[in-house]
Amino acid sequence: MGGAAIASLRLLSVLEEEHDIEAKLLVQEKKRNRADVIPVAQSWLDKKRAFIRFVTERLYFRQYEKNKEVRFAFSPANTGIDISQHPLVQEADILHLHWVNFGFLSINSLKKLFSLGKPIVWTLHDMWAFTGGCHHSGDCENYQGHCGNCLPYLRNPSPDDLSAKVWQRKHEIFGDMTQLPPIQIVGCSEWLANRARKSNLFKNLSISAIPNPLDINVFKPTTKAEARAKLNLPIDKKLILFAAAKVTVIWKGFSYFQESLRILKEQVSNPDEIELVILGESDAELNQMLPFKTHALGRISDVEKIALIYSAADVFTIPSIQENLPNTIMEAMACGTPAVGFEVGGIPEMIEHQQTGYLATYKSAENFAEGIKWILFEADAKALANNARKKVLENYSQAVVKERYLGVYRSFSV
Repeated sequence: MGGAAIASLRLLSVLEEEHDIEAKLLVQEKKRNRADVIPVAQSWLDKKRAFIRFVTERLYFRQYEKNKEVRFAFSPANTGIDISQHPLVQEADILHLHWVNFGFLSINSLKKLFSLGKPIVWTLHDMWAFTGGCHHSGDCENYQGHCGNCLPYLRNPSPDDLSAKVWQRKHEIFGDMTQLPPIQIVGCSEWLANRARKSNLFKNLSISAIPNPLDINVFKPTTKAEARAKLNLPIDKKLILFAAAKVTVIWKGFSYFQESLRILKEQVSNPDEIELVILGESDAELNQMLPFKTHALGRISDVEKIALIYSAADVFTIPSIQENLPNTIMEAMACGTPAVGFEVGGIPEMIEHQQTGYLATYKSAENFAEGIKWILFEADAKALANNARKKVLENYSQAVVKERYLGVYRSFSV
């Protein structure tokens, strides 16, 4: 579940197309019926233990957290399992790490993996790997030196706080290059790769940027009339789409979305012409507070239906205040739907201002509303749709991304 899981599954699928590669995905718990995904937690008891590890780490962090809004935005990684002796790990020529938190791998677990001496590729889906525990540092740049005094996330920041201790434990792994196996760090965006290069932990490691792959044969344009008819959405309205696995997560920026809609309603001559579509786990009470009629579709796993939802929308909105390279933007663009997003993280690498969508001033609900209005009522819809689709074909298609990862794997002598 979530963006990192989806991205790693997509990469797994394209790697399996290569006749000389055998790839398996080892996960904490399996949610999908795929033979190439192997869960560590297979029995009922294993799943309970995995849940206990998750809860144990969250309870540990609770005594340090600044407030409950940041509860899942910081991972101390003091709880996890040792997978270094797992048969798939032992058989592997190359270990490719993705997102490993929430009770799956602890820092000690990572240390044991690295001690095997096998070449490691680590695709970063957020900043956690090189910080003192936060998944996104925001405006904080402590990770460039030594974490500590963690104002955004800890209740009692100090030079020797939890972030300093977590950072030091990571430094014990990465501080001595002579003890490390061959490692290639991959950021899903240039923005994230550049942050990793500036970090004290990763400053001596090889770092590149490779985007997540997308199946352009699934995420493709469908006429709005056809898509809306299949989804039972109104044909004669301007539809604004918002999507997130959990829309209330603090860095998804839902409050900015709410405010931008309020501003938009004041600016348009016929507010009844606009309706909202929300994809993901949303709050019914929050939805009722939104100024336009809302179609809450809930969490959907059928990718073909998700592609239809993108095609049905006139604009995709992503008001995130912290992001890497969101799958949702490339999915929307592949379906010919332009996006509005803040100028933060890897989003400017995807949205070309007024070419494939609209880049709004960071944390400006006013400018975000202006972007929605521009796409709905002023822009050349056909040109935007064509440009968006072309951007995805040239940069994020499975064929393009696969070749770049094959180059990384082949750089190791295995």
